Amino acid sequence: MTRALTAVVAIALALSLLILGGWYFSLAIALVIFLGLREYFQLVRAKGIAPAAKTTIVLSLALVLSATVIPGLTDAMFPLTGALICFYLLFQPKLATIADISTSLLGLFYGGYLPSYWVRLRLGFVPEGQENLGFHLPFQGYWPQSWSHPEQFPQGLLVTILAFSCIWAADIGAYLMGKWLGRTRLSNISPKKTVEGAVWGITGSILVAEIGAWYLHWPYWSLTGALLGLLIGVVSLLGDLTESMMKRDAGVKDSGQLIPGHGGILDRTDSYVFTAPLVYYFVLLALPLLQSRLP
Repeated sequence: MTRALTAVVAIALALSLLILGGWYFSLAIALVIFLGLREYFQLVRAKGIAPAAKTTIVLSLALVLSATVIPGLTDAMFPLTGALICFYLLFQPKLATIADISTSLLGLFYGGYLPSYWVRLRLGFVPEGQENLGFHLPFQGYWPQSWSHPEQFPQGLLVTILAFSCIWAADIGAYLMGKWLGRTRLSNISPKKTVEGAVWGITGSILVAEIGAWYLHWPYWSLTGALLGLLIGVVSLLGDLTESMMKRDAGVKDSGQLIPGHGGILDRTDSYVFTAPLVYYFVLLALPLLQSRLP
């Protein structure tokens, strides 16, 4: 019951911030990145490694700021921030090890750069003529002028809601069907995950993506929806397993105890890390390419 109630509250809060967009959504992502990196570096320190934790967290938040203000600059900032981390470790009194450097750079990539794509996805893709439609709240906030015409919502909002919905469908499908039908262990990394749960989770993601692609009038919606749903279902599962692998190596069950019934921030957001850039480039590159190449 605690797990279910926490999930309902978290989903309601996430949807509210997602709709608001602007700095509201960016600050929410920044908070998640801050808390997630703190948990990540706790796992790293459990292995006796001394990363540049504070520097990495600050530079990761700078990537979120860039994604909000100048999205096109974020890709250029990533290698520069990585270099700054190396320079910081270079001038420490104690000689940094390869593990110190690599875990710091992984934190920047895994905990900062990849999640910043959610900001680029939500705040981007505003069709011409809709730049000021509903954006009447302070701090570039958005609120629909009418709920009866969701097709007029910003495309970034609709696509991000679709991506979140696919992840939720994958998580719920895998959890429920895994409990009911799960017999075959999927991986030794996470003993509770089953092949049956994974298949049903991916199927749920595909079904939700199909509905979303049809609603958004994507070209060849049955194909593009199935492809996006498959990608999100698989990548969200891989994100979950990646975080489980880090926890297993650190010798802990949960990354933290911040969320009642769910563990830490990383335990709840691991499915989202690799998904954001995938959806972003699917909409930015794959959709136009399919529309131009297919008859």
